Amino acid sequence: MNEAFYSGLQKEMDHVIVAFRKELSKLRTGRASTALLEGIMVDYYGTQTPLNQVATLNAPEPRLLVIQPYDRSAMANIEKAIQKSDLGLTPNNDGKVIRIPIPALTQERRQELVKHVKKIAEEFRVSVRNHRHTALEKMKDAEKKKEITEDVHKHGKERVEKITKEFIDKVDQVLKSKENEIMEV
Repeated sequence: MNEAFYSGLQKEMDHVIVAFRKELSKLRTGRASTALLEGIMVDYYGTQTPLNQVATLNAPEPRLLVIQPYDRSAMANIEKAIQKSDLGLTPNNDGKVIRIPIPALTQERRQELVKHVKKIAEEFRVSVRNHRHTALEKMKDAEKKKEITEDVHKHGKERVEKITKEFIDKVDQVLKSKENEIMEV
């Protein structure tokens, strides 16, 4: 197999790591992050619009999010959208900006979040393994068609396994980092 094959595999697995990080950034950890608000849709003049397109989002303090709407008439709808989301946050509206205090997490909630994060990590490990499986199938087919030799197939298989282990380790590192973030008081 040529280098493009392996670099393509690494690129696919890199996408898995990026998607995993993005998924974890949406989880509430007791620390303010504008990523928490990603995915919230606001009814803006009858159209469902992403929150970040109708307001400026900031996290000026570790436990506070501030939303400044571009159009003050959207304040009530923004508030409603946040309350309807499953984040469990209570927005405070002062007429100019919406402040969202991020409450500290209880120990029980932290442990639930860690379990949830581990479950998500396993889904992404499976995704990495699926890419490995696809690559190994391509190599097996290439050997059957006599495009590569048995030796090239054997060495390629070892290289795919090494790449897979590297990316499973990356998933584990991201997981460990998120666990530490969740458990810190």
